[in-house]
Amino acid sequence: MVSDSLLGLAPADRDGTGAPDLPKTAAGGSSAIAARLHEAILDGTYPDGTRLPAERDLAQHFGASRSTVREALRQLEAKGLVTRRIGSGTFVDHRPGPDGNAIAQVTSPIELIDVRMAIEPHIVRLAAVNASAHDLDRVGEALRRVEAAGTDREAFSEADEAFHLILAECTHNPLMVWLYQHINEVRGHTQWGRMKNQILTAKRIGDYNAQHQRLYEALRRRDVEAGVAIMISHLEKARHDLLGAGGGSGAASATAKPGPLSRT
Repeated sequence: MVSDSLLGLAPADRDGTGAPDLPKTAAGGSSAIAARLHEAILDGTYPDGTRLPAERDLAQHFGASRSTVREALRQLEAKGLVTRRIGSGTFVDHRPGPDGNAIAQVTSPIELIDVRMAIEPHIVRLAAVNASAHDLDRVGEALRRVEAAGTDREAFSEADEAFHLILAECTHNPLMVWLYQHINEVRGHTQWGRMKNQILTAKRIGDYNAQHQRLYEALRRRDVEAGVAIMISHLEKARHDLLGAGGGSGAASATAKPGPLSRT
């Protein structure tokens, strides 16, 4: 859990008048900042409806520029965790289920892939039919952000989660978006840190991005069957890579792991 003292920033009041107590510590780039705030939102440090500290305060805390903080907040917004209101600030928009954290802790990597395999091919099928031209432009922008992450595992993970969430948004089905937001909660849980570092080699990141590119091209062509086949292949590769890294299956595999690991 990320406590106020650990993060160093108390949530601002709902009216934005709170004054966070900032330590003189620094973190990393936008993806690391987004990951730290993501964790704080999921563990309840910043509950639903809370205004996050001002950009200038976050920038001072993390030792980063305001543009870097702004990009981190944009990443959180792309994942559906915050809402940014011009002139008012950034507000948490996240209502976790009562057992969401417990489910994330006992869900193994393979179980997560099994759920994604059941949902994401159909997301692609609906996206190919329902996505607007603007939606497809957003997919292209998300693809460029994933590719721009290079071999930075943290940056790639954040951008990859946002890419797949945007695919869900292309379905124009609010329940599908809600389901995928919960999938991303499990994907973003702190227990995945060690597994992610084992799996995300430079070659595998390159392979995943090549599949992302082919998927984007299929959506542009409105080629439903090709898009579905690419997504199935993408998830089958992820499953194979997890098994190779010892991802295991079942709750016993997840609960046997040590306690939560820092994502930053």
